[in-house]
Formats: sequence, C-alpha cells, structure tokens
Amino acid sequence: MRAQVLDAPGRPLRAVDLPLAAPVAGQLRLRVRACGVCRTDLHVADGDLPDPKLPLVLGHEIVGVVEATGPGASRFAVGDRVGVPWLGWTCGACRYCTAGRENLCEAARFTGYQIDGGYAEYTLANERYCLALPAGWSDEEAAPLLCAGLIGYRALAAAGPAERLGLYGFGAAAHIVAQVARHEGRRVFAFTRPGDEAAQRFATELGAAWAGSSDASAPEPLDAAIVFAPVGALVPAALRAVVKGGTVVCAGIHMSDIPSFPYKILWGERVVRSVANLTRRDGEAFLALAPRAGVRTAVEPFALADAQRALDRLRHGDVRGAAVLVPR
Repeated sequence: MRAQVLDAPGRPLRAVDLPLAAPVAGQLRLRVRACGVCRTDLHVADGDLPDPKLPLVLGHEIVGVVEATGPGASRFAVGDRVGVPWLGWTCGACRYCTAGRENLCEAARFTGYQIDGGYAEYTLANERYCLALPAGWSDEEAAPLLCAGLIGYRALAAAGPAERLGLYGFGAAAHIVAQVARHEGRRVFAFTRPGDEAAQRFATELGAAWAGSSDASAPEPLDAAIVFAPVGALVPAALRAVVKGGTVVCAGIHMSDIPSFPYKILWGERVVRSVANLTRRDGEAFLALAPRAGVRTAVEPFALADAQRALDRLRHGDVRGAAVLVPR
C-alpha cells in the first residue's frame, strides 16, 4: 500500500510502499477513503508532542470501509463505513477508565501517534475504538468530525451553558462547533488571526454574531470562551473577555506558554480549564447530535501524495475549514 511516513520530527513526510498487514484479534483492516489533516498532526510532525512511534503514518480523522476483520472482531461487518478517531486504545482497568474518564488513561495509545494512522491507502484499527458514521456526509465531509468535531463538542460541553460564546481561532474545530452552538441557541463571537478577513467572513457566514481580530475586544462581555489556537497569550485575553463566573476552555493538545497575568482577571470565580483527548461516549453523542444540528463541514481535498503540502498549508493558516487527504 502507498503511505506517507514521518521518519523523524522536523523532517518532511516520505512516500513509501508498505506491506499490507492482516488484522489481528479485535482489529479491522480498513481501506482509507478519507483522512483529515489536523493541527495535532503538525504538533507530532514538528516534535511538539514527545516520543511518537517512528517511523510513523500520521492521521487520526480516518473514514474507511471495513475490508477484513481479525479474530473475535464482530462489531462491524465487511463493507461497513467506520470512523477512526484520535483515541485508539485504553487499558480499561485504571482509575480513569473505570470512572468513565478513559480520555485520561495513563496507558492510552493514540492513532497517528503511537499507532499508525490514515495517511495511507489502508490502516488497522481496534474495533472497540471505531465509530459508526451517519450517512449524511461524504467521506471527505465526515473526516473532520472525527477530531475537530469531537474535540469541539467536548470543549463546548466544558464551557457550560454559555449564551455568549467566544471562539479564539476559527479553523476546522471552530467552524464545526460554531454550528452546534448556533443550533443550541448560543451567540458566537469569532476571534481570528489579525488581518484574516477571509476567516472572519467565513465565521459570519456560519452565523457568528461578530467576527474580528484576536487582539480586538469583544463587542460585549462573554459568558465563556474556547481557545482553539495554540497561542498561550490568548488565554489572558479570553479571561479579560469573560464575565465573572465565566469559563475559558483550552481545547488544543499543545499550546505555547501562557504568559503571567494579574490575578484580578481570574478573580470573580472565573475558570481556566483544559480539554484532553476524547472518549468513545463523546464520539457517539456528537455523531448523534451533528445531523440534528445540521452540521456541514467545509473541506479542501488533497491527494495522498500532497500530504506534506496540506500540512504546510495548515501551518500557515491557508485552509478554509479542514484539509482532507483522499487516497485514490
């Protein structure tokens, strides 16, 4: 099979031919139909996340069709379309797993990080961590739901019942969560890179009440804010924007250092919290909600051979919505 492989952080992806592996107990072999290109892929490729499996096939927003099943795998049948998210395996026995917080499992393994992912024509996945996909989206449209959508959903839940919601960074995750928030009757305020008028127009097209630069003040106080951009300086900015009792959710897996800030912008029972990974329950709940919310994903397809170009475009903020690899 053709694949794009990361040999070491900081090096460009390399096109290779890999042997087609047979699924072992509990696994599915999937023919990859689409794989989203996520900012976390950039963090792995750049070395921001330590100790990846090397060489590594990146990609954890995988839409695939079951081609073969390993011994004991019975949740899905050959021909089924399934999604493979970031969470690829957990121990099931630690204090976090037994408390329903498998996203925090110390032994967890992640797709496209410790497990080869979807920048390839085929992939293997543990069937317990695969998700059934609704029929309302094409393969390319479904791919971003599997991380951008799921993390956005978990972050929105962490923000609480905020009526005025700020979104810092308007990329793949924000453009999905904005639609869910609007469906729930919330008002969305989008903060983009300074001067990024295209992203601001995109946000208003999706129903944002206001869109402006991340260094601008919100036109009115916010009840909560979600920081999707991996920029630590946005955390104090968001704290200044939220009302007393408000919440600032840090939704990225990696962020630059948060600068010191005066206690007075935290005082008043404001909360800063992070969102880490996802659970299978998140996946099932979000994929049930997304059709009801009328979520539509904006995607830009790339050929598998263009995976490095897709990563570079994402790095420079030059993707409207989500980049998706289509290995045809």
